[in-house]
Amino acid sequence: MKYIKYALVGLLILIVGYITFNVFLFPVSPLDKVTYSYNNTELEVQYSRPYKKGRLIFGLKSDSALVPFNEYWRTGANYSTDFSVSNDINFGGKELKSGKYWLYTIPNPSSWKVFLNEEYGSFGFFEPDKTKDVLEIEVSSNSLEKSIEQFTIYFVENESKLYLRLKWDTTEISIPIE
Repeated sequence: MKYIKYALVGLLILIVGYITFNVFLFPVSPLDKVTYSYNNTELEVQYSRPYKKGRLIFGLKSDSALVPFNEYWRTGANYSTDFSVSNDINFGGKELKSGKYWLYTIPNPSSWKVFLNEEYGSFGFFEPDKTKDVLEIEVSSNSLEKSIEQFTIYFVENESKLYLRLKWDTTEISIPIE
């Protein structure tokens, strides 16, 4: 009986160590943070960056797409994708108050719905409480000639305008910010 207790404690230590090592210390989808200053406003996106690894990323659920069309996607991996802004802005044509938000999406072949929600900093596969959505926009998606291996979010200025871009595989969306 004594050896069984030691074996169970040892097994528990191995499981906790494995989870800590793979999820927190060396995750398969590493955590990244992108910051940008624009017109006296500080913007930041914190997200996890999964890899394509030969998988079908966007497509039909029946084709085993990792991110099926017309379904909730936390827009990254592991943690929620968090968007923060220091001042009120116009995000995709809609007014957004300064603060920190959970950015999630519903991809489709020609456009994506983008949501900002009051809940942020979540971990796991939980969907947000949609009653706490503060903003919903729809933006067109574009096809890329070259496949992007790792999911990427960044800010770019183009013709004196700021855009938040999301790219993965052969798909890109751009959200205008003013």
